[in-house]
Amino acid sequence: MARYRIDEKESTVSIEVAEVAGHQEELMQAFGECQVGQCNCPTTEYTKLASMKVEQEEDLIRLRLEPKPGERFDTSEIAACLDYTTSKIAKEETNS
Repeated sequence: MARYRIDEKESTVSIEVAEVAGHQEELMQAFGECQVGQCNCPTTEYTKLASMKVEQEEDLIRLRLEPKPGERFDTSEIAACLDYTTSKIAKEETNS
């Protein structure tokens, strides 16, 4: 399933999720739920989110997260959210 890399530069966090072929739609839906605060991730980092930019390619999704003024993301919490989301989609695939 998907692999990801998180990079933090100042307060902005960039995420690259690779090996997503066949799961783009599910991942994009999950990221959209996080963006509006309706996800089931084991974190509340979404409350710090001011904006999220998304770029999508065939086997890759790039996210750029901008925090609200005065906020800073905890990348370990974002990693926990990504682990949760990607494992949930992998489980759905094996149950299909």
